[in-house]
Amino acid sequence: MSDFRIDKITNRDGSAGTQIAGISTFSGTSGMQIPSGPTEYRGGRGRGFFGAGATPSQVNIIDKIEIATTGNASDFGDLDMTTNQSGGASSSTRAVFAGGRAPEISTINYVIMSSEGGGNDFGDLTEPWNGGKAVSDNTTAVWMGGEWSGAYQGDMKMEFTIIASSGGSSVFGDLSNHRVYSQTASFESPTRGFIGAGGGRNSPYYQNTIDFITIATKGDSQHFGDVSVTRKAAGGCSSTTRGIFAGGDTGSRSDTIDYITMASEGNATDFGNLSTASQFLAGTSNKVRGVFNLGDQSPGIVNTIDYVTIASTGNAADFGDLTGVRRFCAPASDSHGGLG
Repeated sequence: MSDFRIDKITNRDGSAGTQIAGISTFSGTSGMQIPSGPTEYRGGRGRGFFGAGATPSQVNIIDKIEIATTGNASDFGDLDMTTNQSGGASSSTRAVFAGGRAPEISTINYVIMSSEGGGNDFGDLTEPWNGGKAVSDNTTAVWMGGEWSGAYQGDMKMEFTIIASSGGSSVFGDLSNHRVYSQTASFESPTRGFIGAGGGRNSPYYQNTIDFITIATKGDSQHFGDVSVTRKAAGGCSSTTRGIFAGGDTGSRSDTIDYITMASEGNATDFGNLSTASQFLAGTSNKVRGVFNLGDQSPGIVNTIDYVTIASTGNAADFGDLTGVRRFCAPASDSHGGLG
């Protein structure tokens, strides 16, 4: 029996190939599957990224993981900025990394998450920024918390960037009640962005507050509730409905994980514990599973990654390792809770 190859059929001069009109059926010993969903979602979503960081020397490394599996991270490429304490945000196709310190910078880089390779120049924040975090939907990244131009002073502004474009950023609004949220945790739903469990302006520098914004609408943040344990230097991640704060610094490293239901306002509830008490975490997710680079444990910086199932409660389990020890990473994902 011979094969009948319709891809080899052309018209007389070879300028056009097979055309199928009307109602057609297909049968055979093999089959085909028609792609579904938005084009930008095809091709294997579910990647998480950890960019830049400190070993303790600052680096420009981008690591990549497949969130639905467990295993070690692999090298994705390098940013064109060598820094730590940057912010990371992402749409379903593009991740953006902004700011950092040592020295303080305003640079924004972007990567195409479906490919391999390094960072590309995007533009700049309006001024140097470090120590904050970011939230995003599929359009807008908002840079929140941290330190602008090397100082915590006045109203602590937020800036935003349109992820699909290139260029700079513009002012979004201010954090409520002059809150700072340095070395903080953040996450998002498809409509709201959240920040909390960060360091304040004055000693003892630990905060229990959670603020939120509506990502599509510029304006100041509002108070949402409080975390269950007052701390800074936590990591955050989310599904479309539930947000998680993990670890942090209470004066010593913490293994606490707590969560909120993002559509309502109120205080966080106990979720479970990390595998080891940790601070300076970075977290991201694929809406089902949250993953955290644990950052800094006793006695020092680690490459450990933990994961949790966001819809349940319970303790974190080992996921694998980054390509090297790092803390202060900037996280991103092509399928986090803000992407619906």
